[in-house]
Order: sequence, then structure tokens, then C-alpha cells
Amino acid sequence: MPFTGQQFPDISVNAMDEMGDTKTINVLELAKRKNTKVLLFWYPKDFTFVCPTELHAFQAALPEFNSRNTIVIGASCDTPEVHFAWLNTPKDDGGIEGITFDLIADSNRNLSSILGILDGRVSTAQGEGFASPLLEGDNVTYRATYLIDEEGIVFHEGVNHMPLGRNVNEYIRLIDAYTHVQEKGEVCPANWETGKEAMTADRTGVSEYLTAH
Repeated sequence: MPFTGQQFPDISVNAMDEMGDTKTINVLELAKRKNTKVLLFWYPKDFTFVCPTELHAFQAALPEFNSRNTIVIGASCDTPEVHFAWLNTPKDDGGIEGITFDLIADSNRNLSSILGILDGRVSTAQGEGFASPLLEGDNVTYRATYLIDEEGIVFHEGVNHMPLGRNVNEYIRLIDAYTHVQEKGEVCPANWETGKEAMTADRTGVSEYLTAH
């Protein structure tokens, strides 16, 4: 189910902070209470391969997100204990030591199921006198990303297949574009970046923009 243009689900989930303490996070409540944007990115599993490169990339860009009043939160279906072990594994050994943003531990799959981002598919095993559901896949999440505004409304969502890492700079660009829309009331055309011309959302605006470009 797409959530773009709608309120993010109102649900509390377990998470782990940089100190290794377990906490509860409600993303919707956090965005509204702190009047902040939230970038929530899901990855398949701790102790895997593409995943640590993404977490370190988001960590490196954390000052950029902070300057844009945006909280970064990672998420997977691992338990808090597994997050803790990975947080204590050095970077040069495939770990995420040094990551400072919170990591959601959706081990019961409540939030990821609502979002519809799990790779599990149900089939049926049949035999003499019985039929039993079987789960195909690992029942972990794809690389889903959500940008949520200060009112808890999703203004971007996207899902990558598991082998494809994300471009962190694109989320910075999207946050800049949405902030421009909020502040200026203009819309942002293709490939818009901060400092470039936007346009009014009417026939005159698009005509003038296309004529100039």
C-alpha cells in the first residue's frame, strides 16, 4: 500500500540507540512532537554486505540532514541484541561501530508488515489430509526509504531491491526540494537542486520554465 501523501502509520516499535539502550520509537509522533522531518530507511539484515555501506554513508551525511532539521533512523527486522552486536563490530570487520542514529528493531514485523515491504510470500504445502501455509523468502525488508514531514505526512517513499544500495545525496536533494515547496509555494521541476529555478504550478509557470530551459 503506498503511503505517499498520507500520514505515516501510528505505531510504536522497539529501537536501539548509539549507547546500546533499547527504547521505543513512534515515527509519526516523533516528527510531530519535535516539528522535524524524518528519514526512515530500511535494510534487509545486520551482518550482511551492502547494508553496512549504506549505514556508514548515512552517518557521514548526518551533519547535512541535521542542518535540514531532519532526523535519520535506520530499521530492520533484527532484534535489539543483534543490533547491539553489530554496533560493537569494527567497520573494517564489516560492522557499524560509530553509527550514532537510532536503529529500529522490528523483530515482530508489525511496522514492516503494515508498510508492505517484506520479501516473504505465502504458498501452500499440501499432503494427504492436510494443507499448510509455507513462507517463501527470508521475510526481511527490501531497501525501503520514507521521507516524512513535520505533520507526519509521507512526501517520498521508494523501494530498492536488495542488491541495490541507495544514493544518500538524492534524499538530501528531495528534502531541499520539499522544503522549497513548503516555504516558497513553488513546485520543483526535473533535476531541480538548491539555487536552481523552480516554477509556479500553472500553465504560465510551465510555459515560462520550458521556454527558458
